[in-house]
Amino acid sequence: MDSAVLLDLLGNENRRRILRLLSRKSCYVTEISEYLGVSPKAVIDHLRKLEEAGLIESTTDEKRRKYFRISRSLRLEVNVSPYGFGAKSAYPANPGLDMSGRCPHLSIEIDRPDREALDGDVDDRTGGSETGRPDDPADLQDLEEPTDLADLAMEYDRLRELDRELSLAQRWVHGRIEAVLSRIDDRFGLEADSRFYAEVIAAVVETDGTPESVAAEVGSPPDVAEDALARLRGAGLLARDGDRFVVR
Repeated sequence: MDSAVLLDLLGNENRRRILRLLSRKSCYVTEISEYLGVSPKAVIDHLRKLEEAGLIESTTDEKRRKYFRISRSLRLEVNVSPYGFGAKSAYPANPGLDMSGRCPHLSIEIDRPDREALDGDVDDRTGGSETGRPDDPADLQDLEEPTDLADLAMEYDRLRELDRELSLAQRWVHGRIEAVLSRIDDRFGLEADSRFYAEVIAAVVETDGTPESVAAEVGSPPDVAEDALARLRGAGLLARDGDRFVVR
């Protein structure tokens, strides 16, 4: 779903309150109207917009009352900083998604409830460590999912803790990005597009360093990339080596 559409929808307080209510239980129009303290007609209009956006869906019971509920999970992220504005939305990945190789800079340890039989099976099949965990993250796909209620509760608690840790890690990354861009500002002045210069430097590292390759990597016109390379060279951050640039 387009992030701008989501932001527009969620900019209305009553629609946010409707979603908060529906996250707890399915409701019909009269219930929502009483909860919000607004007319059923206004509620129906909000529900229509949310349903058209695919955020909610409805079912009819035996008394022909229409119940509304949230149709699926959705994550919306908004980033506002002196260096840029962006919003992105994403649906949860399939639980069976193979994560091996997808996040090379991130290490996630997933503990399961202790099960002697299961640990033995893992050792037999994978030649894993003494803890019974497979060496390859992809092998986690083969582990039996918890079915006991207590195990499910423990799994839920662990995943919530992982979510909190990932949120903290994301804040740390954003802080580091801000610090790097701030240092680039110190070199070029506040009027400079520090994010673009950072992308140009990264492109010099990732490509062969020629102006053409850098321009293609950052998606800018060749003359814009050449001007940025010249300014970075003048600031002492890049050096010229024939027809290519290198980081000093």
